[in-house]
Amino acid sequence: MVYNDVIEKIGMIIDAAGVVVIVAGAAFAFVASAVRLSRHEGDVYRRFRQQLGQTILLGLELLVAGDIVRTVAASPTLTGLAILASIVLIRTFLSFSLEVELSGRWPWQKRDTAASSQVR
Repeated sequence: MVYNDVIEKIGMIIDAAGVVVIVAGAAFAFVASAVRLSRHEGDVYRRFRQQLGQTILLGLELLVAGDIVRTVAASPTLTGLAILASIVLIRTFLSFSLEVELSGRWPWQKRDTAASSQVR
């Protein structure tokens, strides 16, 4: 019983870190955008969206990690693993969608572009 309680607490801490990252990152992106607007800089909206998207991606990664810790380490049942697989699939889709939205390319296209520039 003690082991499962510790694992559950660790998963909750990782989840809380994911939420803190998203909230703090959103606040930081908002403040940075307000400063840019006050300085009359250009492209404020795009930069805000990029900062916010990167923050959400990092938060999602932490939330997935928390789910994995709680599901696999605490109580590895087939039902729990099926639920975890669904959650990871949905969050992975969200991560890919955000990456495409932020960069305009699929994540693996960056590696191809970087590899081809290093070869030359």
